[in-house]
Amino acid sequence: MIFRKRSGAKTPAAAAPAAVPTHIGIIMDGNGRWAKKRRLPRSAGHRAGAQNFRVITRYCSQIGVKYLTLYVLSTENWSRPAEEVNALLGLFKEYLEESLRDFMEENIRVRFIGDVSVFSQELQQLIRRVEEASAPKTSMVLNLAVNYGGRAEITRAARLFAEDVAAGRCTPAELTEQAFDRYLYTAGQPDPDMILRPSGEQRLSNFLLWQCAYTEFVYSDILWPDFKPSDLDEAIRLYASRQRRFGGV
Repeated sequence: MIFRKRSGAKTPAAAAPAAVPTHIGIIMDGNGRWAKKRRLPRSAGHRAGAQNFRVITRYCSQIGVKYLTLYVLSTENWSRPAEEVNALLGLFKEYLEESLRDFMEENIRVRFIGDVSVFSQELQQLIRRVEEASAPKTSMVLNLAVNYGGRAEITRAARLFAEDVAAGRCTPAELTEQAFDRYLYTAGQPDPDMILRPSGEQRLSNFLLWQCAYTEFVYSDILWPDFKPSDLDEAIRLYASRQRRFGGV
């Protein structure tokens, strides 16, 4: 189901707390098209998207979302032009520095999921400092998927389990879905209730493949930099209107 671009309607009221999903995943898509429509460089679209990321993150915390996972940088994004990748990394560094300077007033715990070992030592140090500084926060957990791919996450989890078997810490017979879940980046967190993709695209793009087995998918043709809290309210209303059976009747 899709909800379409706004047409001058009044901003809807915030979603009722009872309808708010516990865990929302967002594929932040459409930055490049947003810039192209305005005859701007793609980097301008990513900067606008980064600003909107801050708005939507704070709004999710305000309305009672407990876990928010945002797709920031995929394992496939490295194939983009070097100028664009460098712009993305620059914005990422800006966010980390801002988090330590300004974002700590928010009651939001920040975690990074994905292989961060590819980043510079400076970025890795900033990542550790943000995670450590925000660890006591209790309102919402913000997962930032950086250098993340769903297949890579599953492969990594299988490798970690195999290492435990080889070390005698467990046996192959002990492997269940619940046991496997403990080897994922999101271990200990509930699966996403809803995954949202702005921009009109209707695919997961290697995002949370294991975790989204029964996630409700909502997409919108609103480009990410234009996506407003009222649009999130509408997505939540669509989510709340569905009957989730989890394979049952």
